[in-house]
Amino acid sequence: MSMRVIAGIGLAAAVLACCLGGCDEMKLSASHEEAASARSPITNSQAPDFTLPDQDASMVTLSKLRGKWVVLYFYPKDDTPGCTCEATEFTKLMGDLRDMDAVVYGISADSPETHKVFIEKYSLGLNLLSDRDRKVMTSYGAWVETGLGDKKYGRTIRTTMIIGPDGVIRRHWPEVIPEGHAKRVRDWLARLRADSK
Repeated sequence: MSMRVIAGIGLAAAVLACCLGGCDEMKLSASHEEAASARSPITNSQAPDFTLPDQDASMVTLSKLRGKWVVLYFYPKDDTPGCTCEATEFTKLMGDLRDMDAVVYGISADSPETHKVFIEKYSLGLNLLSDRDRKVMTSYGAWVETGLGDKKYGRTIRTTMIIGPDGVIRRHWPEVIPEGHAKRVRDWLARLRADSK
């Protein structure tokens, strides 16, 4: 089963609502998020390689990050409430993540220029990658097409992965609640690092 199909299964309406609200409106329990993660069959599979431009138009290749832990999160759109909540919370924990030898990349279909404006507006401390044609998002199951009659619509699935130094997906959240997600990722990263020693 492909990552695209897996990530599109069972996305709760409550999670979609989180994309529209700010941090104060996201009071859902993390239990739904963790339950979806525990069921993910792509954990322990090889992460698809890619090369994408960041906010400065510098190219980032996943396979060149071997030896580091990589937090890869996909989100719908720059400067929207849920996406801003998620990015600012990751920024607050960036020191902890770096101390654990991890790098964090957010990916959306926004342009490098839009990413740069978003980073500067909120003083974000992470790099954002631009997947304009959504090929990487599709390969990771973060972009799915749905339809109504003859009309086809695409949507971004908010999803996160922790990729180990060997390029293997060690934790996958196919459904993400932005509020508190960065802390949950940090805590899981600490657990995974301890288990790998």
